[in-house]
Amino acid sequence: MTRELLVWPPGPADWRLRISVADIASDGPFSAYPGVERWMALLAGSGVELTIDDQRHRLLCGDAPLCFSGGSATLGKLVDGPVQDLNLMLRGISGTLTVAHAGREWAPPAGSAAGLFCAVRGRCTGIDVPGGALLWFARPPGALTLSPQVRATGPIGWWLCANIGGSPP
Repeated sequence: MTRELLVWPPGPADWRLRISVADIASDGPFSAYPGVERWMALLAGSGVELTIDDQRHRLLCGDAPLCFSGGSATLGKLVDGPVQDLNLMLRGISGTLTVAHAGREWAPPAGSAAGLFCAVRGRCTGIDVPGGALLWFARPPGALTLSPQVRATGPIGWWLCANIGGSPP
């Protein structure tokens, strides 16, 4: 099951940027997205082993996000029960998904739209953000900093950026 957090431009077929959270409850193939750069970070669960074009990758909570081609044949095998993941998908544009560290500044590239998926309740550049929420800036205010407001055992959040041209989402 997938929960879309942001799609730009809006619409089921012509999107260039898609951010979502997915619950994976069983082993199986991933949906194919030819021409899409796909980023994935594990939010919860024991882990997932991905076979992407016959190459194995193990993704655990706290690992750096994995980037792969959405057109690749991808099979997911759960390590020990269901998982939840964060997805950044980019079609015809570039971008990144990186782990946020408490109190450390992060500056998105000039001209990009950017945001933060907050794993725990925190404060980002003067804005309170609940855990499990996306904070998105069409035009980011320069460097961003995340300060968690609760104790975290894993990553506190992830920075996302999309180098879009024209009108930002």
